[in-house]
Amino acid sequence: MLRRSLRTLHRLPFTCSSGSDTVAAHSFWSSHIELIAYWCNKHHIRDFSTSHKATSSRLYQQNELKPTLPVKDNDAIIDRIQGSTRGLKQGPPGKNLSSTEKRKFLVNTLLNLEDSKEVVYNTLDAWVAFEQDFPLASLKQALTALEKEEQWHRIVQVIKWMLSKGQGTTMRTYEQLVCALEKDNRAEEAHRIWQKKIAHDLQPVPWRFCHLMLAIYYRNNMLDKLIKLFKELEACGRKPPSKDIIRKVEDAYEMLGLKEEKKALLDKYKDLYNKPSQNDRKKGSKSKITKMNKTAG
Repeated sequence: MLRRSLRTLHRLPFTCSSGSDTVAAHSFWSSHIELIAYWCNKHHIRDFSTSHKATSSRLYQQNELKPTLPVKDNDAIIDRIQGSTRGLKQGPPGKNLSSTEKRKFLVNTLLNLEDSKEVVYNTLDAWVAFEQDFPLASLKQALTALEKEEQWHRIVQVIKWMLSKGQGTTMRTYEQLVCALEKDNRAEEAHRIWQKKIAHDLQPVPWRFCHLMLAIYYRNNMLDKLIKLFKELEACGRKPPSKDIIRKVEDAYEMLGLKEEKKALLDKYKDLYNKPSQNDRKKGSKSKITKMNKTAG
């Protein structure tokens, strides 16, 4: 209201040309001056300065920044924090050990563990808990050490733990697992893993792995499975690399009384069958060395 009255006063002329205009202007000025006086009297108690707000704000900030604890208490808190983080800076036990020492520790631990899947899994979980990268190479070397000790059951547990972590899912790992299962008298389980993980695509499977499965079937009197796997390999265009494989299939046909199939097999692979096998070459080289030694003597 005050601003509106002031704007009106500003627009009024300062000179008047007639007496009537002077009377009108006087009445106008009187009414607006009374209005302005009323407004000022009504609001004179309000303080529009910002000094009070600024002062109260500064006091509030000073109260916030004022320490609530004595200096000695703050020092004690800092000491406690440093003490609690000192162990984290040092790292877990065994951080400064070399990979060889860690691997030896793992092998010795696994050899002395009780025969429990949960115990083995918990031990392996603790062993890799503080490793930045999964120690696959160390585990492979540990498995080799367990093979020398013929700890086939423990090898199966370690490989299954690795696979459960999504690690080491290679053809070599499954070959090692299948071999350990047969050594642990679990040929049926080895067959199930072969069927589930490998047999769906035989084309990229190395002949060494295929020969291993044929030998497992042969040693465990699983002759039907042996013949079936051999025919599947033939259907993929895989030609057996040695006559050792042909001999196992031939014996399977013989024991199952399948004489016609045996004859057809020998006719098909007669060239391969007449070649000396790797074992024959080894025997021949050994006999040759023996003859040379006798002649030299």
